[in-house]
Amino acid sequence: MADQGFLGGGGSVLVQDIPDGCLRTSRTVIDAGRVSKARLVITAVVVEGRRPAEVAATYGVSRSWVYELVARYHTEGDAAFEPRSRRPKTSPNATDDTTTELILELRRTLTRIGLDAGADTIRWHLEHHHQRLVSRPTIHRILSRHGLIDPEPKKRPRSSYIRFEADLPNECWQSDFMHYPLADGTDTEILSWLDDHSRHALRVTVHQPVTAKIILAEFRACCTEHGTPQSTLTDNGLVYTARFAGGRGGRNGFEAELNRLGVRQKNSRPNHPTTCGKVERFQQTLRRWLDQQPPPETIAQLQALCDQFRRIYNTERPHSALPHRATPATIYNARPKATPTAPPDTHYRVRHDRIDDSGVVTLRVNGRLHHLGIGRTHARTHVILLVDDLHVRVVDAATGELLRDLTIDTSRDYQPTGRPKGPTRP
Repeated sequence: MADQGFLGGGGSVLVQDIPDGCLRTSRTVIDAGRVSKARLVITAVVVEGRRPAEVAATYGVSRSWVYELVARYHTEGDAAFEPRSRRPKTSPNATDDTTTELILELRRTLTRIGLDAGADTIRWHLEHHHQRLVSRPTIHRILSRHGLIDPEPKKRPRSSYIRFEADLPNECWQSDFMHYPLADGTDTEILSWLDDHSRHALRVTVHQPVTAKIILAEFRACCTEHGTPQSTLTDNGLVYTARFAGGRGGRNGFEAELNRLGVRQKNSRPNHPTTCGKVERFQQTLRRWLDQQPPPETIAQLQALCDQFRRIYNTERPHSALPHRATPATIYNARPKATPTAPPDTHYRVRHDRIDDSGVVTLRVNGRLHHLGIGRTHARTHVILLVDDLHVRVVDAATGELLRDLTIDTSRDYQPTGRPKGPTRP
């Protein structure tokens, strides 16, 4: 059978000249019809012995390509059937190895210290610290090629968010606090004040725990350093507002201070934490950075870490939400500061109480409890307290008799009646 030819469509080729693998491939093509045009062209010329011009006309290709495929088959064998890469042999505009290694090193360094290491951030560092301009897609491709891109879950589209931003620095300050443990597991609370316009971290302090007095003290310290804001935005924690305390305590110290300074107080709706999203996001970034540092053993060590992060966050770390990915300090200092505009608001309230056995009734003013002396002769009398900020009138609930009219002295707890001590002389 060796001298017989394998006939097909003109001309013949000796079977002994055709490798068995080619014959098997040809039969597979004819039977299944699942091969590429290159495979068909090579089979038609080499196996079937058809003329290249005829094959080119049949498959709608050029004769030069037919000759190229046949020559490739004679040189490479079955490998000629595999598809060829269309990648150019040279890429003059490809990113050089030095820049690629710098991109990978920035990715590793930023990730190790707990800062954002996305393509946009790397691009900012390349431009400002290394004087290299590389596009974001190029950086993303390099990171993907080296397996450094983590798959992200599907997120809400940005168009679904209702965004707001203050027009000027100090127009609105956001505040919140988060829990963070020391090395031995001791719980601490980190209080943050953030400028809404620039995301500038105004003050970050560690406490154990955060109280209403600490909120007031830190707000005053923040005002001393940065000026008084036009408004504040916080959640509804009792350290920020007493409006959900049942009306029994009036304003707390922070609310009274805002009213005194003419600062407008804004609070998020209950169960809507995204209203304070900027400071929430800041705390997330702070926590991620702290997790990459040596665990602090004392509050002083944790405070030192917070001070270090605040400096990095404000002056070194590019912010993705700011124009041109500028630093918060740059944006905060670029415009004039807003100032308070709200007039002081008089706070009226009515309280029903009973005088105790010692002749005293209590009243909380600006977050501090004061004892108002009425007199033992009125012990256990039900009274109505008419409160106008610091001016208080105590009225007998049954008869309407005015028992006491006074202005609270906030520097002292007990508010004496002013009558001399000792028994009343006839």
